[in-house]
Amino acid sequence: MLNRKLKVLYEDNHLLAIAKPVNLATMGVQEGETSAVTLCKAYLKEKYQKPGNVYLGVVSRIDRLVSGVLIFARTSKAAARLSQQFREKTTKKIYQAIVPYSNFAQQSQLANQGHLVDWVRKNEREQRMVVVNETASKAQRAELVIVDSQRLGKLSRLSIELITGRKHQIRLQLSEHGMPILGDKKYGSQHKFDEGIALHALELTIQHPIKKEPLVIRCPVPNAWKRYTNPT
Repeated sequence: MLNRKLKVLYEDNHLLAIAKPVNLATMGVQEGETSAVTLCKAYLKEKYQKPGNVYLGVVSRIDRLVSGVLIFARTSKAAARLSQQFREKTTKKIYQAIVPYSNFAQQSQLANQGHLVDWVRKNEREQRMVVVNETASKAQRAELVIVDSQRLGKLSRLSIELITGRKHQIRLQLSEHGMPILGDKKYGSQHKFDEGIALHALELTIQHPIKKEPLVIRCPVPNAWKRYTNPT
């Protein structure tokens, strides 16, 4: 179970936030496979010598291929209050993504405060999300803002504020607007990436569910991103 080292970003009696690595599912894995939930429960059980089952409230998820901040609640009260924040969109979620510059340049209107709004739904047969007409059955509004972009030779590194939290949302929307994320073959990328895909949950801001104070949790990008830091 503990064959993967857990990197804790924040921990108190109410919350546990980790740096989720690529290729680790949040939850819902096959029996015997490690997930972020099973890893965190094992960590808490061992650290605090807890008998029996360990409570861990899942209040948000990150795709298996994506790295970054992943937060859990350690009590049911904290879970209920955090879940409400996510539902009411009072949290702030900042991601970074690397996309081809040539495609980004064609979308010049996105260079400053690029606001993307699409309507999406799941394609069950292909196990992916698709953009649909606003009036389509089961269509959900998907919204994000590109708040910054950095030129990296033939690539661009984007900072994105996620407004809604649809499945595969950033992956789908960037691809739909001509900016497929590096390594994301499912959503049209022709470029390889060393680990998973070039999408990272950089920063999460919440109100602490008990202390009622702002809490900012930040996770540095993985080593695979280092060569994309400066222009080439």
